[in-house]
Amino acid sequence: MIPTEFEELLSPAGRRVLSGRDPTLCGALADPRRRFFAHEGLIKKSAAEALRKTLEREMLPLLTDLSMPIPPETIWEMQHNYEEWLPKTVRVKTATLESKRAKSHARAKELGLIDLLSSESFVAFAEAIAGRKLNRKGGQQVLCYGPGDYAGPHNDHHPEDRGYEKGYLDIHLSLGSPAIAHQYLVYAKSGHFTEIVPVHGLGTLTVYRLPFWHLTTPLKAKPGREKDARRWVLLGTFGFKDGGR
Repeated sequence: MIPTEFEELLSPAGRRVLSGRDPTLCGALADPRRRFFAHEGLIKKSAAEALRKTLEREMLPLLTDLSMPIPPETIWEMQHNYEEWLPKTVRVKTATLESKRAKSHARAKELGLIDLLSSESFVAFAEAIAGRKLNRKGGQQVLCYGPGDYAGPHNDHHPEDRGYEKGYLDIHLSLGSPAIAHQYLVYAKSGHFTEIVPVHGLGTLTVYRLPFWHLTTPLKAKPGREKDARRWVLLGTFGFKDGGR
């Protein structure tokens, strides 16, 4: 079974963040100029590996393909030089947690995964990093990147979604297998894609103060280990209690 409280996954360093006793990491995203946080030492490695193995065993058969390739008209329907316009592109596998009729939702509920991603300590931890209060009711998702899977440049702005139109917070727990060579998150600073962070580690936590421009590079497997190279991502999305910005 999966722990139903996020606190059970935390290392001593992670528990210091949760309790507000880490002045360096608490409020790391409170300044609106800071958009992204990544850290690998806040989750116990043993707990992360146990969770990864459970997802491999229980959720892998329930994943569906999400593929949004580059539309060919982005090239052949251009009328003028240097007017490229690229919509969001992605290739990844996902498990539906929002639909209660989906088999993936039922199994995630049985395992305790949905409880984990909506637990009080999960929200409280996200609040500690954000430095502000979040709406308790959020969204949950499971992603799984295999060799070559990626997410192209996008900003995750949702101006049509009430409660998210002025910004929101994503928190991702990454569980990479030992067969991965690398996968990176690239994001924009001062209008340019200048920042790059590895995200394929076992127990890497990333927190996003959205929207901002970013992309995920194609996952690269170690030679001869393509079959086992997968990065699981457990994702929680929360709106800001004060409305955002």
